[in-house]
Amino acid sequence: MKRSGTADLKLMGGSIPAWLFERMIKLSLPIVQSIVLEYGQKEFLRKLSDPFWFQSFGAVIGMDWNSSGVTTAVMSALKKSLNPHAPELGIYICGGKGKESLQTPHELLKIGEKTGLNGDELAKCSRLTAKVDNTAVQDGFQVYLHSFILSAEGDWSVIQQGMNTDTAQARRYHWNSASLHSFVEEPHTAICGENQGEILNLTDKRALPAQKAMLAIAQEHPDKILQEIPHMKLPDYCDIKSKDVDLKRLGSILWLAQESQTQSFEDLLLLNGLGPRTLQSLALVSEVIHGTPSRFSDPARYAFAHGGKSGRPFPVPIKVYDETIETLTNAVEKAKLGDLDKQESIKMLSLLAQKAEKDFTPQDNLDALLNKEKEDAWKYGGRTIHGLAKPKH
Repeated sequence: MKRSGTADLKLMGGSIPAWLFERMIKLSLPIVQSIVLEYGQKEFLRKLSDPFWFQSFGAVIGMDWNSSGVTTAVMSALKKSLNPHAPELGIYICGGKGKESLQTPHELLKIGEKTGLNGDELAKCSRLTAKVDNTAVQDGFQVYLHSFILSAEGDWSVIQQGMNTDTAQARRYHWNSASLHSFVEEPHTAICGENQGEILNLTDKRALPAQKAMLAIAQEHPDKILQEIPHMKLPDYCDIKSKDVDLKRLGSILWLAQESQTQSFEDLLLLNGLGPRTLQSLALVSEVIHGTPSRFSDPARYAFAHGGKSGRPFPVPIKVYDETIETLTNAVEKAKLGDLDKQESIKMLSLLAQKAEKDFTPQDNLDALLNKEKEDAWKYGGRTIHGLAKPKH
């Protein structure tokens, strides 16, 4: 089993305003299209099964970077953005939150009829993943979200989330068919949530004797599944602090985004005309598309692309967000026609930022950066759930 890690996710309330969710849908599509065009459907499914990438993706499209709401928002946005393009993209999103989750087997059967895939087998996989996380893994969390992501090749990932109202915590479960050998022996790519102590997990391979002798289940304590894997603990506070961000990585992106720097790079000539603030966002989006797993150890960094709906870390810069969507969408459309130049320029943003890190000396000036983003928010059409940002003077 591939063990990607664990994460503590605080339950945070508040709905997503329509003006932001519509943009999440629009940005999600070209990001996924870029991944599939460059790396294939299987790689996109692998990324989804990585909890660090998943949280980073949620942050870059404007969700609160450490909220459990990232799960619902990302899967809802992906379903709305990808399903209309499923025939050509080869990616199908089924299920969702609450009653939507119960429709997953039916949705998979319909996809099977259209594609020739074994819908009955896929529906069985959906039911088994839900049963395992809700019943076989008795950790105090009740699963309320079940999303099944399927490729035209028959590969799949599952994202599920459970809630513990007593602790105000959520736990996210990641599955990926490429790493699945058995539904009853360590099937997860990751289980994300705070370690609650001893749990009963019948999918742990050390519990195989208990599967044959159900009366002995209560005597088994295979809680190490949550202790032996890397742990991503997301803080309860909403703001971003220096300890949450790799300042060397963030600093190199801010340096690269300055107009004086991008004008000196021949690789970025096709991005001329974009201001430094849009290049900052585009560089972070580029890394979500092209970055390797080690690049997503600090999901908070990706909030510096488009802020958050509550104004934390800063208001959503609408003008920048829209320009990012337009640039990435145009690049994808040209790539479909064989013109890869703009797509390659966007890819170079993340590569050049990584090269710059080697000689970059970071300064702990995060507070100054956040203050500047907040002060300049009105220039970029900054918006929160409370309204439009206004000049301070």
